[in-house]
Amino acid sequence: MIMNAPAEQELHVVTGGAGFIGSHLVDALLARGHRVRVVDDFSTGHRRNLPDGVELLCGSINDLADGAVHGAQVVYHLAAQVSVPRSVEDPLGSHHSTAASTLAVLAASERAGVRRVVIASSSAVYGDHPALPKKEAHEPAPASPYAVAKLCSEIYARHWADHRGLQTVCLRFFNVFGPRQDPRSPYAAAIPIFLSNLLADRPVPIFGDGKQTRDFTYVDDVIQGILSAGTTLGASGRVYNIAAGRGTSVLEMVETLAQLVGVRAQLEMLPPRAGDLKHSRADISAAAKDLKYAPHTGLKQGLVKTVEWFREPANTKPPAARGLK
Repeated sequence: MIMNAPAEQELHVVTGGAGFIGSHLVDALLARGHRVRVVDDFSTGHRRNLPDGVELLCGSINDLADGAVHGAQVVYHLAAQVSVPRSVEDPLGSHHSTAASTLAVLAASERAGVRRVVIASSSAVYGDHPALPKKEAHEPAPASPYAVAKLCSEIYARHWADHRGLQTVCLRFFNVFGPRQDPRSPYAAAIPIFLSNLLADRPVPIFGDGKQTRDFTYVDDVIQGILSAGTTLGASGRVYNIAAGRGTSVLEMVETLAQLVGVRAQLEMLPPRAGDLKHSRADISAAAKDLKYAPHTGLKQGLVKTVEWFREPANTKPPAARGLK
């Protein structure tokens, strides 16, 4: 039977904790009274995302794994190369930052006696599987090196859970959005790019025909799923979709954002990108049953909060100095 373990004062480690999702998770863990250690190389994360009261290790988790997980009860492994286009350009780098880092975390966690490792995977592992919604039982069909590396991470995690005594849970995220998502990276996610262009009265880039659909999920709901994965007994060795369970087209998303910003969207239609998928929507029934996962944030509600954050100049201006992101 699936049960929740009692909350305790514990050390929890978040790799990639200065990033978009990671920093929200750090806030939630601190709010629960846990001690938190963050590992980040600041390739995409920002120091300003980290609150006071965290222990920080600067560098690659591949190099720091043993020291990073020492004394921890739960490790949340979010560090990875986060871009499909970048993985197409640099497959070896994608493997090193994603699959190899997962292997390093799992091996170090086993040596350190960590109770559980929660690993961030991705809906990209499904590829263009024709069935909707995407179910965990669907055969993976990764269409990019990024997706291959995420699937490899899941296989490593299952091996450690089945054969080496370390509890693991993998979560397949679907198009997470919200405050702190960086629009300045050349590999930024869609919503921060759309918003920054709309606010600056620039054309919005649309790859393909814009009719492709995504399961856009507000970050607070994702954090709920991550926390449950870290504490729910009986979930080890499993993979869960973490999403909103709804599909929204890219064109519909741009139009909604334009209405919230109060402008008329100018569209720049571009060729489809290699590795991009046509449609994505999650079946979240397994997470609802086992993890008691229940997203509460409607799409427009989440977008309103995101727009409010993006309207604050201090949140989206360039960093003051190199290395201080």
